[in-house]
Amino acid sequence: MRVLFTGPGRLPFVWGATAAEVADTYGCDALLPDAPDRLVRAVGSRATPARLYRWLCQLRLAPYSYDLVDNYGRRSPRALVPGTEDLAVGQTVATIFTLAAFTPDEELTLRIKGGRPYLVFGDLAVSYAVRPADGGSRLVAVLRCTDPPGPAGALRRRLLSWGDVPMMRKQLLTLAALAERSG
Repeated sequence: MRVLFTGPGRLPFVWGATAAEVADTYGCDALLPDAPDRLVRAVGSRATPARLYRWLCQLRLAPYSYDLVDNYGRRSPRALVPGTEDLAVGQTVATIFTLAAFTPDEELTLRIKGGRPYLVFGDLAVSYAVRPADGGSRLVAVLRCTDPPGPAGALRRRLLSWGDVPMMRKQLLTLAALAERSG
């Protein structure tokens, strides 16, 4: 498996993903097919796909990235919380998203909420996909991003794509590690 990390022209658009993961289609692609940016991030995990997906459901409670920045200083739960796997379209996820679609044990697709999140980030959809892999699974996140409203929208979208690299890296690595430890 050849993983695309950086290389010329890769960041901020691709981090940790294979060519096949980049080429694949995800739920967010259908929600915002004309979005100018498509960001793909991925990590491997020794956890089973079912265990890793169960941890993805925890995003209903917290973002699992940098809690000081993304979670108002509250620590994201380090143990599975019963009931978070009971998904329904329209549920709030990671505070600023709603659950747009899901395929049990495979994929969650989120859409940014209206109001302040939309004004800051623009229209944004993200899919988290869990795929089986040798020795465990792969966790792939794909974001489709449009320009936030206002005269500097394209600049803000570009800043979002760079700012997302460390945030999403932390989130995916944290979820993968928690899934490995718990199962």
